Amino acid sequence: MSNQTSSSHRGAAGRTLLWLAILLSLLLLGFVVAVTSRANPLYSDRETHGISKYKFLHECKELAEDSENLTVAAMGQSIPLKTLISQGQPLGPQDHVHAELEADSVELVEAVQPVQAGGWTMTMPATIGVTRGGTARTLGELPLVCSYSKSEGKVVAQVQLPSQ
Repeated sequence: MSNQTSSSHRGAAGRTLLWLAILLSLLLLGFVVAVTSRANPLYSDRETHGISKYKFLHECKELAEDSENLTVAAMGQSIPLKTLISQGQPLGPQDHVHAELEADSVELVEAVQPVQAGGWTMTMPATIGVTRGGTARTLGELPLVCSYSKSEGKVVAQVQLPSQ
């Protein structure tokens, strides 16, 4: 018989060490995943709040960018942002109103607060501007309030005037 087909007991110790190393690696990986998932700033209890914190932030950003439907709370009324801006300066058909959240990801996550009855709320400054003929002009910065009520089941975003 050749060496290749004969059984040898020398490889059994190496095989055992290999399986032990694989097992220890899996245990270490499981420990690291458990520790980091608890420290995840986007972790949230969907059952309690009705929506995940990640989905809330995503929908809030989308609503802020939707200048056609974004409203301003003014004197107890809800006025479309575009209508309010066009009162001060008429907007042409090619003009575009925009609101942008200038905060980075960490600031956004830290700004989200749970609501007692279930849901989320966040208030962040938004830069309001108009793009005319390819030139963007900043009009100012106003607080943007996003909220989600578990009972209503939808995210609502609204710009607040300074005196509100």
